[in-house]
Amino acid sequence: MTGQEIVQSSASRLIEIASAVQTRKRIPLALPIIDNEMKTAALSALENEKLVMGESVLKFEEEFAKYCGTKHAVSTGSGTGALQIALEGLGIGLRDEVITTPFSFIATANSVVHSGAKPTFADVEDHGFNLSPQKTRESVSSKTRVIMPVHLYGHLSRMDEFREIAQETGITLIEDACQAHGAEIDGKKVGSMGEAGCFSFYPAKNMTVAGDGGMIVTSNDELAEIARSLRDCGREKNSKYSMGRIGYTSRLNSVNAAIGRVQLRRLEEWNQSRRRIAMLYRRELEGLEGITLPPEEKSGEKPVYHLFVIRTEIRDRLRNDLDKNGVETGIHYPVPIHLQTPYRQVYGFKEGAYPCSERLSKQVLSLPIYPDLQDGQVVQVCEVVRRSLKAHN
Repeated sequence: MTGQEIVQSSASRLIEIASAVQTRKRIPLALPIIDNEMKTAALSALENEKLVMGESVLKFEEEFAKYCGTKHAVSTGSGTGALQIALEGLGIGLRDEVITTPFSFIATANSVVHSGAKPTFADVEDHGFNLSPQKTRESVSSKTRVIMPVHLYGHLSRMDEFREIAQETGITLIEDACQAHGAEIDGKKVGSMGEAGCFSFYPAKNMTVAGDGGMIVTSNDELAEIARSLRDCGREKNSKYSMGRIGYTSRLNSVNAAIGRVQLRRLEEWNQSRRRIAMLYRRELEGLEGITLPPEEKSGEKPVYHLFVIRTEIRDRLRNDLDKNGVETGIHYPVPIHLQTPYRQVYGFKEGAYPCSERLSKQVLSLPIYPDLQDGQVVQVCEVVRRSLKAHN
């Protein structure tokens, strides 16, 4: 190798090192935790259990039900599967309508479509992220069978008001708690306040199974039995080849459940870290002109900050500034469900139908939050936000 080649090689190596250092300094939006205890649990399940619906799955279900304060927990292959199977397990199908929010991940409404029912929407609160009880009440029709509020970003929906509507109308209440593992209202965990609650264990959630997975929690014995059948091809109880209904292949793998059991034991600690980080964000950003912080917790509420979401009219410029300074952000969600292509095509939704949701989609910005996020990193993110707001406002 010539001297010039050595110099060029060294320069290239220095560039690679600098790039790697810069990459390590970036602050990610989320950082799932998979540690040695979880790897050991996964390996044990892999070596000692049935690969599907093994002992770890049954134990995970028992522990999750106890954690949520319900009689039953039925695992599924995804959060979407949990929602769909809960709906079908309650007999929801053709000619039925389900009211939910247009401002959520599309899977919320897709689960209604998959069940055979029609998704209908009510707009979100004027000063929050979640489904408005008043607007929901105004949207109830003779075909409405279910109200499905979402605890979006880990913030609590107004469950007392939704329960009141359900009791007055005879409509069933299902909680989409896919972003709210461990959140509480007056000491009761989300998922336990309706006929059923549904969770997702996708890797970005507050707890994961290191892949897709879901859970239905309920104290309704009949629903639990039907859900166990539906998620397992429609299989009759204690039978291998006798099928009582048209079901799905939506079972949880044993390895995933083994990881989920470890994560569940850590969930309270992790949620407490998220709440502390959210308080630090609030302290650093409070009073800044040009942004709106997440809603303050109300008495008795315990949100779990799956995401820390601010609102601003200069969302895209702020996001660009954060990216340039090594901070990853997210937009949850840039297109409301009713304006997604299939919902426009099938149901004829147009702009202006749900103005609060449409406004949110243009304003929301998710800042990094995860249990291992350091205080100094939070301060770093907030400093970029301050500089950006000053430059653009």
